[in-house]
Amino acid sequence: MKKILLSLATLLSLTYASGTGKTGCVLVQPADMNVTWKAYKTLGKIGVGGQFTAVTYTANKLEGKNFRELFVGSRISIDLSKITTGNPSRDETLIKNFFSLLKGNSIEGKIVDIKKTDKHEKGKPRTGTVSVKLTINEKTLTIPMTYHYEKGIFDAKGTIDLLDFAAGDALNSINKSCFDLHKGKTWSDVSIGFRTTVEATLCNVEIKK
Repeated sequence: MKKILLSLATLLSLTYASGTGKTGCVLVQPADMNVTWKAYKTLGKIGVGGQFTAVTYTANKLEGKNFRELFVGSRISIDLSKITTGNPSRDETLIKNFFSLLKGNSIEGKIVDIKKTDKHEKGKPRTGTVSVKLTINEKTLTIPMTYHYEKGIFDAKGTIDLLDFAAGDALNSINKSCFDLHKGKTWSDVSIGFRTTVEATLCNVEIKK
């Protein structure tokens, strides 16, 4: 009887909802993050995707009971000279005629808020919004993003306008350099995203007799 009561007390101590919505979960994240972007060219708005390959991610916490504990306060530093689009020649052009024209050598970011969707259906992905303070071209703005969490993957997506970051000169430079390829049109809006792994542990508690 004493063992049963002890097991029930242990179970009750793990009843607080975590960021995954599972009873008693502990969320664990690695100290790394994948950061991507998609820029657009031509009047048909054809997307060209890329990834930053030198990203330093400093997590607020490596483990916690919800996404707020893990992410809010986390920082990211992105080296503007280290990118890949799958085309080395294009990478060189982007670095020379766009990224190198931005003030500073990096993009700095900080996660300042995160909110989950009010209603969640069991078995469906977790969703919500995350606010990221970004410093690009020495100008800082807070960018709203939406997140999607499923099968251990936390994926956030948003959009920035380069003109909001006073990056018109760099935009004009890449448009001029790639005028024929872009058919004279390089869009100022850019889709951005980051992805990391968040594992949920201790979600299933076995009561032993």
